[in-house]
Amino acid sequence: MEDSWATSLGVDLHLDLPGGTGVRAALIRSLRDAVREGRLAPGTRLPSSRSLAVDLGIARNTVADAYGELVAEGWLTARQGSGTRVARRVVPPEPAPPRTPQTPARPVYDLTPGSPDVASFPRSAWLSASRRALTHAPNEAFGYGKPQGRAELRRVLADYLARARGVRAAPERIVVCAGFTQGLAVLSRVLRQAGERAVAVESYGLDIHWNVMRRAGLDTVPLPVDGHGADVAELDRLGVGTALLTPAHQFPTGVSLDPDRRAAVVDWASRTGGLVLEDDYDGEFRYDRQPVGALQGLDPERVVYLGTASKSLAPGLRIAWMVVPDHLMDAVLALKGTGEWQSGVLDQLALAEFIDSGAYDRHLRGMRLRYRRRRDQVVAALAERAPGVRVTGIAAGLHAVLELPPGTELSVVQGAAWQGLALHGLARFRHPDAGAVRRDALVFAYGTPPDHAFSGAIEALCRVLP
Repeated sequence: MEDSWATSLGVDLHLDLPGGTGVRAALIRSLRDAVREGRLAPGTRLPSSRSLAVDLGIARNTVADAYGELVAEGWLTARQGSGTRVARRVVPPEPAPPRTPQTPARPVYDLTPGSPDVASFPRSAWLSASRRALTHAPNEAFGYGKPQGRAELRRVLADYLARARGVRAAPERIVVCAGFTQGLAVLSRVLRQAGERAVAVESYGLDIHWNVMRRAGLDTVPLPVDGHGADVAELDRLGVGTALLTPAHQFPTGVSLDPDRRAAVVDWASRTGGLVLEDDYDGEFRYDRQPVGALQGLDPERVVYLGTASKSLAPGLRIAWMVVPDHLMDAVLALKGTGEWQSGVLDQLALAEFIDSGAYDRHLRGMRLRYRRRRDQVVAALAERAPGVRVTGIAAGLHAVLELPPGTELSVVQGAAWQGLALHGLARFRHPDAGAVRRDALVFAYGTPPDHAFSGAIEALCRVLP
């Protein structure tokens, strides 16, 4: 039934009140709406429960219960002698009209580093590998699993890493992780438990990695990076026992660690009992020559090798691996076995089958050709359209560093945002405690855009370069 209480309240309120138990809820809802919309102003005195019940043709107890509920919720107040009123703080002041600030256009092209071309993920080959893996998986594979990861994957990884990256590892030395960051977190906690307080990191790198180590209680101390990679001669002066490095392809500057420095950092670790954490995030992708072998091959007991499928396949897989020295294995497995560090079994089995069948090698060969063509396309376009900007670093990986004229990095990054380009300047990756030397450059991810968008991304880039 629909009734008006204009006589009682002095406002034109209509209720569509059902019969039965729904009347109370409908009355509460309508009173709330009237207060929210300003038809019942703060301080307005409501009629007595008897009067409103008569107007609406409902039971007095129903009105009294509704009033009591709204008082409890803070919509109404009830005091002896002053009746029931709308609470004075229920309706906030009318907000000022929102400002509409000018903002850069939504990115049309994402050229920030960190991901491969995920549109090229080998779906059919992965599906076939997954089916074969599921068909032949033992029943126990669907249990909780072990912290070290599936034996099937560790076996094929040992063979692959020895063949492709020069890593010296038995399956028993490999630990599977849910991504590189998880592996770094485990190692950081193990190091802190062993008494380490600081880790040397390259002065250009990823803040997410530095933050992982800080959360584990480790300070991060920047190690200078130049055209020959990290200046490892500084390690003795810094007085640290561990260094995190990207020797094959320094991120993000794009250089490789000089051979003399590779030997020097291994000598430092052997002489001092130190440890090197080798981040080999994109070691398979070298375009001008065969990839440099992993640093771990020089001293497997002083170098922890960390690899990942995030760049070779897709970050969504959340699969990475560590090759751990014997003296750290017990501590790593004890921590990883606490329950919060487990890795998904089905994707491990699929990846093992994918590698063992040769599909992984075929995929990598195809992606090397694709990324090499893209990098060559960037270099050629810049030489023609922006000759004042040069590409630096080795021909490798999924990104290039574009050197800019001094003082132009910030304006180029801002201009790119207005043109719908998501780009990072080199300064974005500089450690906050690094020295004052500054380079103006862009970090251009040629691996991220899908093929159909790549030419457009280069055109847009050239429009914003000086």
